[in-house]
Amino acid sequence: MTRLTKRLVVPFAASLAAALLMLGTLTFAQAFEIGDDGLHKESWFSLTFNDIAEDIEAARKAGKRLVIVVEQRGCIYCKEVHENILTVPEIRDYIKDNFMVVQYNMHGDAEVTDLDGESLTEKTAVRKWRLLFTPTFLFMPEEAPDGVDAASAAVAMMPGAFKQKTFTEMFIWVRNKGYEKEESFQNYYNRRFNEGTAGDTTKID
Repeated sequence: MTRLTKRLVVPFAASLAAALLMLGTLTFAQAFEIGDDGLHKESWFSLTFNDIAEDIEAARKAGKRLVIVVEQRGCIYCKEVHENILTVPEIRDYIKDNFMVVQYNMHGDAEVTDLDGESLTEKTAVRKWRLLFTPTFLFMPEEAPDGVDAASAAVAMMPGAFKQKTFTEMFIWVRNKGYEKEESFQNYYNRRFNEGTAGDTTKID
């Protein structure tokens, strides 16, 4: 390689590397949207009036199940879910296809109508439901029951952050109404793990 060639190639390579680095930075920055409330936002999450009975019915009509996810600003486990689990196409697509997800802010003031008819804010609803950790996923029944609150009506609850396989299996288990069967979630998960199918949305009992 001549001196002239080197003078041309080296700056070009450096410029190309810088451009790729900038592109990667922009792509990463655009991948995760943070709202004014400090929560990660997913374009496929549902925006509703937070009337839980109505949301259960809307999900049912769409052939899905309602999931309420409670999060808060600065939650490292919420960040883990959004940035390292919901970015996996197979997991994201399975949840999108089978569940209607509505996000609540643990410290928020948006109005919520609980299943028992009580009008609350997000933060007072969270206190009423005695939720302590974020994220917490409340999996709602197929039909809205009368006279009970959302926490009591939930067919399953997933507090905190779990690894990808456990996280995914909870959604699969609820979708397949595992809560109506004798096999507990723990036994179900252990069986799937031993079979080598845990977390596999293409191999469902």
